[in-house]
Amino acid sequence: MEWKTIDHKLEKTFKVKTFSEAARIVNDIAKIADQSDHHPDVKIYGYNHITFFLSTHSEGKITKKDEALAVAIDRYFLQNITEKGE
Repeated sequence: MEWKTIDHKLEKTFKVKTFSEAARIVNDIAKIADQSDHHPDVKIYGYNHITFFLSTHSEGKITKKDEALAVAIDRYFLQNITEKGE
């Protein structure tokens, strides 16, 4: 599944196996976000779904920072998670 543009944000939902895995992934992505000093909004729901929302709040739109973080999140899932992208 590709990233969707909704309300001036990039959005993508990933399905994982367990709630613990979802929590671990969010923490791993937080480390990636801290390195780039750009942080997504995140929602965990249904115990095994994670949705990331990317937008540069100070710009009020999607910027290259968001696009770069989307690539980094996709790369993380590709390298670390077997079941991904809903």
